[in-house]
This record gives sequence, C-alpha cells and structure tokens, in this order.
Amino acid sequence: MMSQHNTPPKPRPTQWQSLARRIRVPLGFVTAAVYVFEVARRPAHPAAIAWSLALVLPGLALRAAASGTVKKNRELAVTGPYAHTRNPLYLGSMLIAAGFAVALLSWPLALLLAAGFAVIYIPVIAGEERFLRDTFPEFEDYCRRVPRLLPRLTPAKVQSSEAVADDSSATAGGFSFALYRKHGEYNAALGAALLYLSLLYLRPVLETLLHRVQ
Repeated sequence: MMSQHNTPPKPRPTQWQSLARRIRVPLGFVTAAVYVFEVARRPAHPAAIAWSLALVLPGLALRAAASGTVKKNRELAVTGPYAHTRNPLYLGSMLIAAGFAVALLSWPLALLLAAGFAVIYIPVIAGEERFLRDTFPEFEDYCRRVPRLLPRLTPAKVQSSEAVADDSSATAGGFSFALYRKHGEYNAALGAALLYLSLLYLRPVLETLLHRVQ
C-alpha cells in the first residue's frame, strides 16, 4: 500500500463485503469461545498439541512479518512476505486456525473454521483487491507475479512506484517493529498463548473444581 495518488475515486464495496468486514472480528471472538468450550469437554492430546506448533508458529511468524512490512492504504507492499503471497496475513491466520484444529483433533471444528474463512475472507479479499487495483497502478503487474494466497517459493521482484518509508526505524520495504506494534500484531501471539494454556490446563482445572464441589 503506498502514498496516495491524486485522490482516486474510492470503490464502493458490495453489501456482503461490507458485512464481512464488520463481522470478521466479532466472529473471531465467537469462534474462540466455541473453541474453549470444546477444550473444556475434550481430553487433552499432548502429541496433537505438539504437532500443532508446526502450523501455529509459522502462522504467527508470517503474520508478524507481514504486519511489520505493510503500510496500509499508503504504499503497495511488495517486499518481505508480500513478495511470495498477496495475502500473508490471511494465510498466517489460516495456518494458525488449522494448527489449533489439529491440537484439538476435531474434524467438525476444522470444517467450521474452513467454512468461516471461506464465507468471510473471500469477499474481504475481493474488496481489498478492488481498492488496490483502483489505487495503485502497479497492482496489476504485482498480481501477475505474486499468487493470491498459496505462496511462490522464490520472491517476486516488483517495484513499488513510491516506496517511501514513513518511519525512521525502517528502511524502504524492510521490517519495522514500530509498524508491528502499531498494528497490534502481538495480540495474535498472546491469543495463541492463551489458547495453548487452555488446551493444557483448562480441563484439569475444571475437573479439580468439580471434584471439590462434589
């Protein structure tokens, strides 16, 4: 995302795109609540929890790298993870969700998460791409070189027409910890840590409390 050009007309999102944007965050909290409820009623599987880290940790790292690179609505991000996939934040979220589905060994939850991503993120991505296409003339070339979701192995070389850093701590196109903090991406790591704590300790704590009550 890059410095705005001569105030281009802002594209109007469709009704479903607007709705998907509004309910995306609340739906995430609802999904987390459902997940914790499932954790409370299922026994823990230490091996599955360990294997889930192979998805969750790369997902968190991908989101962190993307959030420290993107300058929303001001500069088209074409470096870092954005040189491999156009939507590293969403891909990271999918990896995290898949990891926690593995940790719980729940196919119904996995299907629910997959359906939620399809219903919410497909229209959100379509709306964002329409905005980027109307705002940044180099976006079409970027789309030809970089896949929408599944990453390419080698980074694409796309030149942003106005790659101007707005932060003294970041070089042009490089990772900025200030951007990472500004976007609040640390909340994803905190949320993942809390879910892992619930996987390991929630059910034993509840069983201990119920035993004492009886």
